[in-house]
Amino acid sequence: MNTTRLEVGETATFAKTITEADLVLFSGLTGDFDPIHVNEDYARKTVFGRRIAHGALVMGLLSTTASMMSRRSTERGSTGVSVSLGYDRIRFLKPVFIQDTLTARYTIEEIDEAQGRSRSRVEVLNQDGELCLVGTHIMKWVKAG
Repeated sequence: MNTTRLEVGETATFAKTITEADLVLFSGLTGDFDPIHVNEDYARKTVFGRRIAHGALVMGLLSTTASMMSRRSTERGSTGVSVSLGYDRIRFLKPVFIQDTLTARYTIEEIDEAQGRSRSRVEVLNQDGELCLVGTHIMKWVKAG
């Protein structure tokens, strides 16, 4: 019996255009003011030629897709509550720049009822369809209340 009410192969997506404000706010939130993120003159002299978004900012878009799956599960009658056990083998494949439109994609690959876990492939693609980030997310499904 599938207590998550989700199926292998199900996908959730979320799209967002990265803005100057995103980099500024993320720097303030995390304290990561590395010049590659906040100093255009510095970044222009790097291999990237301009500022890049924080990797953790890009990865953060996956939180939305995981939450979308959790809400979908609840809407279908699951009594379980999902909690993230973590992200594995995250790889940053391409830099993300201001004004890139990213699509985070979350695809259920495995549901382990005995362990109360799901494993999903996570990806972030830019507006050109290029993979910027790939990895795996493990979710634990626990009884509510």
